[in-house]
Amino acid sequence: MAASKTIALCGAGMISGAHAMAAHVVGASITAVASRSEARSAERASQLNTVSVSYEQLPAAADIVIVATPPAHHFSHTVHALKSGAAVIVEKPLVLTLDEADRLLDLVEHSGAKVLYAENLAYAPVLHAFIKRVTTIGPLNHLVLKTIQSLPQWGDFTTALWGGGALFDLGVHPLALAVLIGRATGAGEVVALSATLRGEITDTHAEVHLRFDSGLTATVTSSWEGEAIPTWDIEASSNEGVVRAELFPHLTLEHNGDEVALPATTAAIPMIEQFGYVGQLSAFIADLEEGTQPFMDVAFGRWIMEIVCAGYYSAALGSQEVSVPSGCDRFKSPLQLWKGF
Repeated sequence: MAASKTIALCGAGMISGAHAMAAHVVGASITAVASRSEARSAERASQLNTVSVSYEQLPAAADIVIVATPPAHHFSHTVHALKSGAAVIVEKPLVLTLDEADRLLDLVEHSGAKVLYAENLAYAPVLHAFIKRVTTIGPLNHLVLKTIQSLPQWGDFTTALWGGGALFDLGVHPLALAVLIGRATGAGEVVALSATLRGEITDTHAEVHLRFDSGLTATVTSSWEGEAIPTWDIEASSNEGVVRAELFPHLTLEHNGDEVALPATTAAIPMIEQFGYVGQLSAFIADLEEGTQPFMDVAFGRWIMEIVCAGYYSAALGSQEVSVPSGCDRFKSPLQLWKGF
């Protein structure tokens, strides 16, 4: 099934390499690479034994375009690929503003186009195993998610042009997992939050308290002020038990302190499978074959943007709790909501 689909990479940065490795695992061929840097595009194309093209030349006859450019370009690159007849996997964060998220969702709903929001951890075996366990321990009274690490040495995450910092880019992972866990355990949707951010230009550290329909409050911490070895983990508990998953530095799952075996991996680089990239691409190819909408769709990506923007809006109000959706200016980027630039 996978071999019948071809892929073009829109963006030649680090994350494009992860998608390329996933394509190799599922047997999908990469037909072209485009980047804002001709040198990087040519380098990635050479590594993948394919051709370098301009953004305008995409989808270059590919069935799927993977948009992995800076957030400010996600909307235009996704729309271009869709109007050229391709399906799209768009990296997180979905877009730069809520207005762009609204317009992209409207386009997808009216055209029937297929777009997957690339929250790879939603397809990670460890998350599926975590949710399976956590749904057996009764109503949650504790949920904490952390993604803490040092600032990556690639990308422009701390520049104003990126549109936001640790919460906007790194934080969308734990926020998405919190939403999925809340839905699976009967906590409902996120209805309000408060957020504290710090950073000279963009935020380098963020702490968000999410309030769900059920009254459960989850704490999400995302930070680029951590150590070189990342700390990514999730802990959920109720009156009946505790489930804990660690993604970094060691992939583990525990239920009431006892380690739970995780599925064995077959990929040459296990992380590509363990962190959901293989499952994500396989699922999207199946969606295209069967004509179904992706599990991680544009509507989900927009909901995460609603939560993110509410977080920056809350920080601008001195960490005041705000509802979700927050009623913030939908034409502003997260950073503009927080600091005005």
